[in-house]
Amino acid sequence: MKVGLPGSVARATFEKARRVLSEYRPEPVLRQPWSGVIASATAAQRRWVPNPSRQPPRHTIAAAAPVLKDRRLKSVDLADQALAAANALGPVLNAFAFLDQGGALAQARERDRELEAGIYRGPLHGIPITVKDIIDVGGLPTGAACDSFDRLPSDDAVSVARLRAAGAVILGKVTTHQFALGVTSPQSRNPHDRGRLPGGSSGGSAIAVATGMGFASLGTDTRASIRVPAALSGVVGFKPTFGGIPVEGLVFLSWSIDNIAPMARSVEDAALMMDVLMGLEQSLAAVAGADVTGLKVGIPPAALSGAGPEVIRAFEAATEAMRAGGISLCEVTRPSDQDFDNSNAAGLIISRCEAAAAHRSMNVDPAAYWQEVREQIEEGEATSAIDYLDAQRLRAELSEGMLAVFDGLDVLAMPTALCTAPPAEDFADYLYLLSRNAIPWSLVGFPAISVPCGFSPEGLPIGIQFVARPGEEATLVALGSAFEERLLPLWDQRNAVLTY
Repeated sequence: MKVGLPGSVARATFEKARRVLSEYRPEPVLRQPWSGVIASATAAQRRWVPNPSRQPPRHTIAAAAPVLKDRRLKSVDLADQALAAANALGPVLNAFAFLDQGGALAQARERDRELEAGIYRGPLHGIPITVKDIIDVGGLPTGAACDSFDRLPSDDAVSVARLRAAGAVILGKVTTHQFALGVTSPQSRNPHDRGRLPGGSSGGSAIAVATGMGFASLGTDTRASIRVPAALSGVVGFKPTFGGIPVEGLVFLSWSIDNIAPMARSVEDAALMMDVLMGLEQSLAAVAGADVTGLKVGIPPAALSGAGPEVIRAFEAATEAMRAGGISLCEVTRPSDQDFDNSNAAGLIISRCEAAAAHRSMNVDPAAYWQEVREQIEEGEATSAIDYLDAQRLRAELSEGMLAVFDGLDVLAMPTALCTAPPAEDFADYLYLLSRNAIPWSLVGFPAISVPCGFSPEGLPIGIQFVARPGEEATLVALGSAFEERLLPLWDQRNAVLTY
């Protein structure tokens, strides 16, 4: 079945990216290509003090976990509720590629038996979650939204195995933009407006989390794919430092940029997922609710270029809320408009060349590709090695430049997307506005989180993105949770689409 959307702009986008690269003059002239995330020698040494008295919001993992542990709630009850939402709204919004109803209930019953036997695996014990359909779950098909591509893995991806070992209950596989090569998920619909798109490529993950089809979802982020759908659907999306989560068991888009990343209802919940996925000894989730007074946040004006008025209003309200909460704000000159354009060009060339190489060995029927996906792969195949290497050189230069921005700063803040969820029929007009602010941070490998910061007059969610130095995920958890829970409460509105 061919889904996709008409009006592909892939070829025009590549033409623009190649023009940007043709004007690139490396500094120094013999600059080498990017070879990995640059460690920060000036990273903040802040010691975050947990707040043991804070109460997590309802409808979250953090709220459910202690109740499950004390056996006042059963995992099978949570699974039943999530499956009821999946059966009621999943077909309407096209959230699931494969719903494993029987398997999920069996897992939940086993988690309940373990609790009865005194076995507790941690905060994810008995918590229903979903997995994006380009990440392997043993025994379930991996389809990547393509009829000509299907595999039935016997083993879990490393990330899934870690979640399963932590006690998570896997409900099934959720929809993705085909092969994750896009930012819209055109076959699915936004939970806040069924005439609009949920964002992508982790669109099914955003729908599932927003509507109660599980408490969290495991997705991916190569250019914008966890943060944009999170922003458009009113949930939290958390991209780690590049390499922070193992990617074995993934249908690769771009080997040198791909990230596996969680989506959840709260910053603390996303951090609980990160604790497991990254194999951390010191808990990120414990930082949630820490005092962020005096934190230094930089605002790049270029990050508002082209933003819709509703996004600007929400962002300005968010900055005022941060200032009122004791956070120090200042303007910074980078990333500039040129930095955003350079990041988009370099990231497009790198990711699509690597995608073309991956797809050469997949034996996918060319007729099964959506038009825009096929054109992206063809453009990747037609790109010269020199352009690819220059894109990697530009990437190295951007990495150094973006790291320097953090001298004297803890975090950068900007709108996650420059517009709200676009109407399905007008998607081509919004692609760059959706992904522009998210692209640089996947390209240079810095951690970034999208947190809901308001709604448009039409009731469409808007997200704010916080970015930190490599390895500074804890700073994002502290600021994100403070913003979310104390500075700008939105829980009643955000939970309006939950089914329980």
